[in-house]
Amino acid sequence: MESASALIDKRIKDLADWRGALLARVRALLHEADPGIVEEWKWRGTPVWSHEGIICTGETYKEVVKLTFARGAVLEDPSNLFNSSLDGNVRRAVDFREGDEIDAAVFKELIRAAVALNLERKKKTKPAKARDL
Repeated sequence: MESASALIDKRIKDLADWRGALLARVRALLHEADPGIVEEWKWRGTPVWSHEGIICTGETYKEVVKLTFARGAVLEDPSNLFNSSLDGNVRRAVDFREGDEIDAAVFKELIRAAVALNLERKKKTKPAKARDL
């Protein structure tokens, strides 16, 4: 069985157009923002980036590359990167279209905020050890 990273590499290569290049770019930015990011392959073909929980998925469609943030509805987004799935109670997404520029600093800030949110949740749900009681 191929690793998730190898499957994502293959997806990028198979796209062979602007979508593959954009997916490769956001993937690199995810790793720059948080070197602890883990790559996964879920739901029969969706790239997923996690750190103590899902950060975002990377879906590719004919017209967009969609990054869906698992807990995007509770993330602050002062730069208004979220432009899709805005009505949901949990998720938010960023749809990138051909020719869109990515503000790397703003994007990485959003990634770091998503990681911090997962870490905060993990910290709150961590069971108390006997010595902590």
